[in-house]
Amino acid sequence: MKKYSKLIIAAIIALIFIGTFVFLWQKSQPKEVVYNEFTPKLDSIQKTTIITGKIEPRNEVNIKPQISGIISELLKEPGDYVNAGDVIAKVKVIPDMAQLSSAEMRVRLAEINLKQAETDFQREENLFKQNLVSADEFDKIKISLSQAKHEKVAAQDALEVVRDGVSKSNAKASSTLIRSTISGVILDIPVKVGNSVILSNTFNDGTTIATVANMNDLIFRGNIDETEVGQLVSGMNMKITIGALQDLKFDAALEYVSPKAVESNGTNQFEIKAAVKLSEGGKIRAGYSANAEIVLAKADKVLSIPESAIEFSGDSTFVYIVKGEGKNKTYDRTYVETGLSDGVNIEIKKGLTNKDKVRGPEIVTDDND
Repeated sequence: MKKYSKLIIAAIIALIFIGTFVFLWQKSQPKEVVYNEFTPKLDSIQKTTIITGKIEPRNEVNIKPQISGIISELLKEPGDYVNAGDVIAKVKVIPDMAQLSSAEMRVRLAEINLKQAETDFQREENLFKQNLVSADEFDKIKISLSQAKHEKVAAQDALEVVRDGVSKSNAKASSTLIRSTISGVILDIPVKVGNSVILSNTFNDGTTIATVANMNDLIFRGNIDETEVGQLVSGMNMKITIGALQDLKFDAALEYVSPKAVESNGTNQFEIKAAVKLSEGGKIRAGYSANAEIVLAKADKVLSIPESAIEFSGDSTFVYIVKGEGKNKTYDRTYVETGLSDGVNIEIKKGLTNKDKVRGPEIVTDDND
């Protein structure tokens, strides 16, 4: 029994040794290289680029007061639609004490002058009735009285404007009523009741009461790289995609390309603007991030192959044309003239026909197969 056991163990060891030897020998043998093969076909190729930007109103206006004071009432809210001339807020005037004092002094002087003018008129009128003064002298006194009355009214109006921000004679055009200058949607009201506001002047931009924009006239604003800007033409169509709205898409038309580049992250970028064509009933909020896809170049019905089948050598391009079949298969390196590429397929202008077969990349197989 011991003798047979030894023979069996020896046989097993021999089989393992032979199997290992055969396995290693098979592994050491060169594998047959297999390639993908492609047949050129007629196709349409277009080169596109994606531009990142935002959706903005074309006309966005900051409404500012024409007088300094305190917000006493807000009549509108963000999101409300207003027509040009609609009142958005009311301002209570806090008068400047120096101006108020000057206006009050003007009223008192006007009252004194008016009282004196009335006395002179009465005296002159009595003399005129007695034919003691000429009509010309009487007319002058009458004009002086009229001027004194007008000065009194003007002084009183000036006092009311300084004190209240509005006078009885111009109540409809009161500067204390903050009105929208355009028709549109109120995007923001950055002030609250009780906030102090100041008018715009040479030293200050003034306080913004509200921001109003026409949301039916929107534009896409973004930046394009300097390597692609030369292919843009005014009027080119674009596809705008808004990811936040479940990939909502709109058409747009290129309107503006900046003549000057702006450096961004080490590259030169040119600003572009495109008019967004809203679909019927479509609504977009201002400030949405969006992507614009624009076709830079297009070639229709051209012979094309996958770009992976191209061999680039300096400024020249080559392909390997399949010759023969089976074990007699060879690959003929051939120069071709290429055209437009979309990153996947490339146009072949010269060097191939639709009857040729082209070698592609090597088919990678699993070593364990």
